[in-house]
Amino acid sequence: MSGKRIAIVQSNYIPWKGYFDLIALVDHFVLYDDVQFNKYNWRNRNRIKTREGVRWLTIPIVQKSLQQKIQDVEAADRFWMKKHWRSIEVNYARAAYFSEYKDFFEDLYLSTREKYLSEINYRFLTALCGLLGIGTTLSWSRDYHLPEGRIERVVDLCQQLGANEFLSGPTARPYINEPLFTAGGIRVVWMDYQGYPEYRQLFCPPFIHEVSVIDLLLNEGAKEARRYMLSAKISRPGAPESQEGQARRS
Repeated sequence: MSGKRIAIVQSNYIPWKGYFDLIALVDHFVLYDDVQFNKYNWRNRNRIKTREGVRWLTIPIVQKSLQQKIQDVEAADRFWMKKHWRSIEVNYARAAYFSEYKDFFEDLYLSTREKYLSEINYRFLTALCGLLGIGTTLSWSRDYHLPEGRIERVVDLCQQLGANEFLSGPTARPYINEPLFTAGGIRVVWMDYQGYPEYRQLFCPPFIHEVSVIDLLLNEGAKEARRYMLSAKISRPGAPESQEGQARRS
C-alpha cells in the first residue's frame, strides 16, 4: 500500500532499539512533547548493561509543577553528561566496537549544551539515527496548531502531515479510538515488538533486550546493528521492500 505513515511519540532519552524501529518504519516522526511530563518514565532515563545487571542512567530534572510539559522541563545540572559518559565508558570498554565509536559518543555527551530535556533527547535521537542510517524526518508537536482533545489532536496532526497511516506502539491500544482515525481517512497500524534476535551482548547470561540502543551499537557496530532490528525486515508504505522481506514472501 502506497501512502504516508507517521508516528507520534513522546521523546525518550537514548531509547531502546524498538523506539528506533518505530522511527525507521515511518516517513515522519513527531516528538509529542507538548504534553504533561510524568516521572519514572523513559523521557529522562534509560538503562545500560553492566556486570551487576542493568543500570539506570537518569538526567536529573527540574520539575516546576505536576502539569509541566515535557518541552518545558530543564536538566537540573551540567554534570550528568560526564557521569553518563563515564558509566558507558567503564561498562562498555570491552565491547567489540567501543574503540570505533568512543570519540563519537564522548563528543556527543561532553559537548552537550542544551538545557531543555526535549532538546537533549532530540540531540541524541538524531545522532543515533545517523549512526543507524535512519533518515526519517523528525519534528516537534509544538510546531503545529492542534485542537483540543487527546485523540483529536493526534488525528488532526496526521491530517496536517498528509498521512494515511498512523503507526502506534502496542501500549497505546487502550487509549486509541480507531473510529476517529477511520473517519479522518487514517488507518491505524500496530507495532509488534516480538521476535528480536539476540546479539553478542556483554555480561551474559541473561540476555536483555530492554536496554538503550547504545548497547547494540557498541556490541555489533552500526553496519550490523540494523540486522538485529525488526525494521530491516519490514518496509514503509511506498518504499521498496527489503530483500529479507521479499525472501519471506517468495
